[in-house]
Amino acid sequence: MELRTDLVEDLMSRLPQVPREAVIKEDLLRGGLAFDDAALTDNENGDIKPKSYFIFSFDHRTLPELGTAALRRPPEEIVLTGGPYGLRRTVVSVRTNPDSPYRVRADSDGLLRLFLDGRPIADVGLPPMPAYYRHTLANGKSVMEVAPTIQWGYLIYLTAFRVCQYFGAKEECQYCDINHNWRQHKKAGRPYTGVKPVDEVLEALEIIDRHDTDRASRAYTLTGGSITSHVGGLAEADFYGQYAQAIEERFPGRWIGKVVAQALPRADVQRFHDYGIRIYHPNYEVWDKRLFELYCPGKERYVGREEWHRRILDSAEVFGPRNVIPNFVAGVEMAAPHGFTSVNEAIDSTAEGLDYFMSRGITPRFTTWCPEPTTPLGRANPQGAPLEYHVRLLEVYRATMDAHGLSSPPGYGPAGPGRAVFSVSSFMDTLPSADS
Repeated sequence: MELRTDLVEDLMSRLPQVPREAVIKEDLLRGGLAFDDAALTDNENGDIKPKSYFIFSFDHRTLPELGTAALRRPPEEIVLTGGPYGLRRTVVSVRTNPDSPYRVRADSDGLLRLFLDGRPIADVGLPPMPAYYRHTLANGKSVMEVAPTIQWGYLIYLTAFRVCQYFGAKEECQYCDINHNWRQHKKAGRPYTGVKPVDEVLEALEIIDRHDTDRASRAYTLTGGSITSHVGGLAEADFYGQYAQAIEERFPGRWIGKVVAQALPRADVQRFHDYGIRIYHPNYEVWDKRLFELYCPGKERYVGREEWHRRILDSAEVFGPRNVIPNFVAGVEMAAPHGFTSVNEAIDSTAEGLDYFMSRGITPRFTTWCPEPTTPLGRANPQGAPLEYHVRLLEVYRATMDAHGLSSPPGYGPAGPGRAVFSVSSFMDTLPSADS
C-alpha cells in the first residue's frame, strides 16, 4: 500500500518548479487534517484563534461526527515551517478530517508538529487570539460571529447572508454546503446569524479598528448566498452594496473593499462600484460548459454560462480588468460522475478558462475543493480530486499569468513562498514575490 508520503515526494520530484510548500498545502486543503485533542482550541475563551466557519463548513465530516473537535474548535488556520522539507512559512486553512494521514500533535518535547504517515514533517504555529475577539458587541454577540478574520488576520470576512436562494437539488451548486452549514450550526445551538444587520457589522468593525493596533487587517470581503429575488426588500447588488456604503462612510479607505457575488448586469455592477467596492469577484466556478450546467444548475437556469462570462467581461469595464477576480473551485473538474477522468483532460479544460480571462487582463483565482460530505459531489468523491491535478494546476496558473504579463491580483496580501497569507489555495504561494 502506497503511503501518502510517497505520493507527495513523487510530485515534489517530478514538478520541482512548484514550491514544496504548495504541494503540502494543496494536499492538506483537498484532504484535510486531524488534530489531537491537545491541539484544539478553547473556543473564544482560550489563547488560540478558533475556526469561525465563516461561510462553508470546509470539513470532511459533519459537526456530530467530529467528536471533540465539534466542542472545542480546531484553529482557524495553521502555519507550517521547517521539517525535513525545509518549509518556508506557509499559512493553511484548517479543514478537519479525523481520518487524514496528516495529524497535528505534540512531539516528545511537547512541541506541536505536523505528522504525515506518523513522521514529523513540519513545525506547527497556531494563530493567537486577536485582541478584538476578546470584546463583544453591545448585544453580547462576538466579533468572531459578526466579522471573523482569516488569512492570518489580513481579511475580514463579512458573510452578510448565510444561506443561498439557489435551494434544493435542482438549483444548489453540487459542491457547495452553505445551506447545510447554516442548518448544522443552528441545530447545534451555535450562534449563526442568517442576515447580519448593518449596524452590527459596523459595531464589530469599530472594535476591530480600535484593537487591531498593528493594522494586520487590510481588506474586507462582503459575501453570502446568491439572491435570486430579494432579502429585506433588496435585490443582490443593493443588499450587499448597503454594507459597503455604510462601511466606506464610517471608515473611508481603512480597508480594501471586495464583494463576492453573482455575475450581475452592468448597471448592478456599477452600483457596487458606486457603493465603494473596489474588487469584484463574480465567480465562474468551473470552466467546462457541460460541467457548469450539471454542477451549477441554479446559475445555469437563472443566468447561463455564456451570459455569466459576458457579464464578467463587462464588469472589467467598470472596475478595470485587474480588479475583477472571479474564483473557480479547483478540483470539481474531476468530480464523478460527470467530471474528467484524466488529469491531462482536466488541466487542459481549466487552462482554457484561465487563458480566456487572462488574455483579457482578468486574473481568476481559485479555492481548492474540499469535498464536504453533505454535498452531492462530496458524497460521491470523498477523496476529492487527485493531488497531481492540484499541483499541476499551480504550474499552469503561473505559466498562463506569465504568458499574459500579469502579476498577483490585488487584495490578497503578499505573494511568494514564505510570504503568502491566502489560506484556501496555494496560488499566492506559487507566484513570485514583489521583491523577487
